[in-house]
Amino acid sequence: MSILVVTGTDTGVGKTVVAAAVAALARGRQASVAVVKPAQTGVAPGEPGDLDEVIRLSGVTTTFEFARYPDPLSPAAAARASGLPPVSLLDVAERVTELALTHRLVVVEGAGGLLVRFDEDGATIADLAHTVRAPVLVVARAGLGTLNHTALTLESLAGRGLDLAGVVIGSWPRDPGLAERSNVTDLETLAARPLAGALPEGAGALDPAAFARVAHDGLGPPLGGGFDPSRFRATLSL
Repeated sequence: MSILVVTGTDTGVGKTVVAAAVAALARGRQASVAVVKPAQTGVAPGEPGDLDEVIRLSGVTTTFEFARYPDPLSPAAAARASGLPPVSLLDVAERVTELALTHRLVVVEGAGGLLVRFDEDGATIADLAHTVRAPVLVVARAGLGTLNHTALTLESLAGRGLDLAGVVIGSWPRDPGLAERSNVTDLETLAARPLAGALPEGAGALDPAAFARVAHDGLGPPLGGGFDPSRFRATLSL
């Protein structure tokens, strides 16, 4: 059994697609998989959320969303704005731990970045990862600004004693510019290890069969795929 927490350096970096890719690869190995979204924001009741995208892309149907708020804010701010109670990450941690007893893999997708607040006491996805003793997979942007955001995220992880599962570029552009190509080396330097993967731009729009192939090619062996960071670097001409 294992638990993997997926976070991002910012919002909109491709966490859901990466979480779906990890789940798809595990499912392809006939592993029992559950995917958890502690809090979904910016989606009204009855509307499709991130877990619906995970189900569509990966085929994994054992999913759990513990709170939903209609405003596109941090979970704490969204709960306050809607007058709804905040999600309890302690309760989520208990449920995730229970799921890990009956599933080979539990993927937990955060909201926004590592230190986004889930309640008024300041609980974060980092606290959840610490409670369930799970490694954290960091999803980063490819372009300008990613180095500072990634450095801050990795520094926060290390300062909290959390294990880094790797850094994945959530959306690698079809025509990368100098900044994107240069950032690959710097991201690996920040993480002190090769990239754990790079999913192509538009992966979330693919059909499930094509997505499974992209997931395999875009994530490294520790995540169940065949991504080769040295081969990826060789395609970059600086």
